[in-house]
Amino acid sequence: MTVLPDDGLSLAAEFPDATHEQWQRLVEGVLRKSGKEVSGDAAEDALSTTLEDGLRTRPLYTARDTAPDPGLPGFAPFVRGGRSEGNTAGGWDVRQRHAAVEDGAILTDLENGVTSLWLLVGRGGIPVSGLARVLDGVYLDLAPVVLDAGRDVEAAAAELLRLYEERGVDPKAVRGNLGADPLGHEARTGTAQDFAPVAALAARCAETCPGLRTLTVDALPYHEAGGSAAQELGASLATGVAYLRELTEAGLTVEQACAQLEFRYAATADQFLTVAKLRAARRLWARVAEVCGAPGAGAQVQHAVTSPVMMTRRDPWVNMLRTTVATLAAGVGGADSVTVLPFDHALGLPDAFARRIARNTSTILLEESHLARVIDPAGGSWYVESLTDELARAGWEFFRSIERDGGQAAVLRSGRIRTDLATTWAERSKKLAKRREPITGVSEFPHLAEKPVEREPAPEPPSGGLPRVRRDEAYEELRARSDAHLAATGSRPRVFLATIGSAAAYTARSTFAANLFQAGGIEPVTEGRFEDSGATEAVLCSSDALYEEQAEQVARSLKESGARHVVLAGRPAEYADIDSYVFAGCDAVALLSATLDRMGVS
Repeated sequence: MTVLPDDGLSLAAEFPDATHEQWQRLVEGVLRKSGKEVSGDAAEDALSTTLEDGLRTRPLYTARDTAPDPGLPGFAPFVRGGRSEGNTAGGWDVRQRHAAVEDGAILTDLENGVTSLWLLVGRGGIPVSGLARVLDGVYLDLAPVVLDAGRDVEAAAAELLRLYEERGVDPKAVRGNLGADPLGHEARTGTAQDFAPVAALAARCAETCPGLRTLTVDALPYHEAGGSAAQELGASLATGVAYLRELTEAGLTVEQACAQLEFRYAATADQFLTVAKLRAARRLWARVAEVCGAPGAGAQVQHAVTSPVMMTRRDPWVNMLRTTVATLAAGVGGADSVTVLPFDHALGLPDAFARRIARNTSTILLEESHLARVIDPAGGSWYVESLTDELARAGWEFFRSIERDGGQAAVLRSGRIRTDLATTWAERSKKLAKRREPITGVSEFPHLAEKPVEREPAPEPPSGGLPRVRRDEAYEELRARSDAHLAATGSRPRVFLATIGSAAAYTARSTFAANLFQAGGIEPVTEGRFEDSGATEAVLCSSDALYEEQAEQVARSLKESGARHVVLAGRPAEYADIDSYVFAGCDAVALLSATLDRMGVS
């Protein structure tokens, strides 16, 4: 904060305030130099970025960009946090996920920074009968346990409650979540689940274990099926409202029903969108509670999980960077609990090193960066407040459309939600294919010679419902074809980079072409003659000026030397003997797939 001198002198007093229009004129001048003749708002639009859900990120936000008052932390509409103290007391809850447990793994986590456990129980995970062994040595009055048991939730909950009683844990000291999520289970498996046992568990917890929640409103199935942030918000609201209806019909008050819910959201490496999503989720749920007549019960409890969709199998070490940014965003966004998926999550069961890095990600952000010491650090940012408002409105509209169609269960069973998510994913897939959304280590800067990271296979996840997508899936298919060719022949498919002129003329495009073809598992050859390269295709790399002079001649020479297909790195033009073009914004997946087809790589 700037403190003025006693005489009130301001060093900027003699300078007039800059106006938005003046800034726009400066932008017009810069764009004019790049060949774009636009003015006024059109100049600003030229620098804007289109997001999913019809949102746009503008290049400049000022006090003119108003948004509804976010209120104060701990007070409705809870945009700035569900508790007045935020996470300042001890940081967010560091929640580690375990699908299978090695001896000592859970205690190692708890002794080194983890504060709660998320256990996959039942089919494909820890056996219900094995919970006692897994939790041996765990102080259940200190370490909250969150279950994820799918259709085995009733048996898993009964076993956990038995353990609390057997070990003499005061019911009022119990913390955690039994993890019931009938609609989430249906989204995963396509199989409906009876709510009556869940309602009975909720009534029991409300009466005897006030700190133990029964239900998780899990938005991950919709995120993992390709949904946008607004679709994730809308689906979670619709699910939460469905659970409120069921619980109140079973005899709980609205306040008691709200206290039985915890919401789970994905945190991605798009840090501002994640921050805005968590803030918008709290605002929307506060509105639901208000409409239901319980405005004081609208403080949403949030569990953020680093996105499985963004995790890559190739160059998995980069996942550490992705999860670090996602964890930062979750913390800034005010999540109560954060789970960092290990960097090898997409490869199978994590090893001890991966689990250590996962838990230490939160530890570093909390203990070294002191990220939790400020409540809602993004609050007041014109950009974040505007994005929160726009995303909340988009999420609310999606929620209303679900309610108009009969609610969450109805849209799951009719297939409408599947269609909506598939449409969103199809649009995003186009950006991934064109590398408008780059994936470091996969579509950008791939490393063909990397040593594969191998892990024990993880339990098969539930299937039969919504699909699970990954950002890297299209490129992973291409790389798998290349790997199979390598195993069968001893070498990868190759392409020869024919450079023209000096290094200054060709380096930019040869680097671009090498990067692009390696994303499909095709090895670029940059030295020697085409005849000695082992390649069947060639790529011309140079400047536009040298293309005009030599492209046709070099392409003809390459074909005479045996090249079956000649590609030019640059924008499409009319050159003889050039068969195709590669350029920024081209459909890299389609191009690479066609190239492998021509090379006979099945």
